[in-house]
Amino acid sequence: MGSSWLILGVILLSSQVVRSQRVRVLPEVEAYPNESVNLRCEFTNPGSTKLTQVSWIFEATEGHRENIAVFHPTYGESFPKSAFKGRVQFTQASLEYPSIRIDSVRMSDAGRYTCEYATYPSGNEQGTTTLIMLAKPKNSATPVVVQAGSAKVVVARCEALQGKPAATVTWVTGAMGEYNSTSQAESDGTVTVKSEYRMAPASTDNGRDITCMISQRTQDRPQTFPMKLVVQYPPTVRIEGYDNNWYMGRTDASLTCHADANPKVVDFTWTTLSGNLPATAKVDQNRLLVQKVDESVNTTFICEAKNSLGSGKSQLTAAVIAHVVTLGGQRSHDVCLGIIACHRLKVRNMFVGNILLQRSGAPPPPLLPSHECVHWRKKYH
Repeated sequence: MGSSWLILGVILLSSQVVRSQRVRVLPEVEAYPNESVNLRCEFTNPGSTKLTQVSWIFEATEGHRENIAVFHPTYGESFPKSAFKGRVQFTQASLEYPSIRIDSVRMSDAGRYTCEYATYPSGNEQGTTTLIMLAKPKNSATPVVVQAGSAKVVVARCEALQGKPAATVTWVTGAMGEYNSTSQAESDGTVTVKSEYRMAPASTDNGRDITCMISQRTQDRPQTFPMKLVVQYPPTVRIEGYDNNWYMGRTDASLTCHADANPKVVDFTWTTLSGNLPATAKVDQNRLLVQKVDESVNTTFICEAKNSLGSGKSQLTAAVIAHVVTLGGQRSHDVCLGIIACHRLKVRNMFVGNILLQRSGAPPPPLLPSHECVHWRKKYH
């Protein structure tokens, strides 16, 4: 008895499959908002089956069925009141080919469309098409201006607005950070995806490359947004230009103050440890020009650079040497220990030991009167 019921069930199921296969429709159709879309339907091989009526039924969600178009061979076409009223029509007035066209499709039109035949004597037969509504997202990306610090902050944003299906956002960068993406369903059925890249920005990250990549079904390829991080920080300062050859009377000595900063430095200030600059030193923006080397430039110079976030300083001590001498045909100079200068007018009867660069280990020269400032000469081999 049990086997008989099983056989009967298989027969009925097979019959339903055969019948459903006679209603030919496309399984899926894609459309964009405001377009027109054709939903095809055809009853194949009716044989002795009598077709009495055909209806199109829309299901936005499972179980919620709504008649949107009906064709009867005697009473003709009818379109029940629905959201499709005035936008749906049959492309042919025929039971065998009751395809419909929907104009000005909306995102809310996405769902299942069933072409259902009333037949005799086999009963209802149907086929279902899923309408997939697509929407190209409005993509954009931008870096966020941040200040260097130890806390993690958002340094770049990427958005794919009102797309369907939802877009996928990924990031490509050498920065040491992480990203987080969120999705929000819109009232029209689209989805907005927003992504943020976070990190603890350092000054060295300023100008670093970062790229947002947005992938979505309506795009042929991922859309990329190359950017550079914008990290602001106060100046880091260094002084260059000192060559250990500031001899008395030199007229082309100079120092340059370099500052790494974002935003750019708006002001450079030159001073010394004692306060004022020597009379022979002149300032030209970030450069300090020494018009003539004398005893007064035997000092420590300070450069301060400022931007809107703060300031940075660097200092350099210059040691003035007395005279240039020629050793073995080569121009050289005496290197003084500390800061040694010839005080011809200020110091009398004092002795200054001039310490020379020596290769051969010769004994230092005898102490000489400072007003002579005589230099030991030694021939180098």
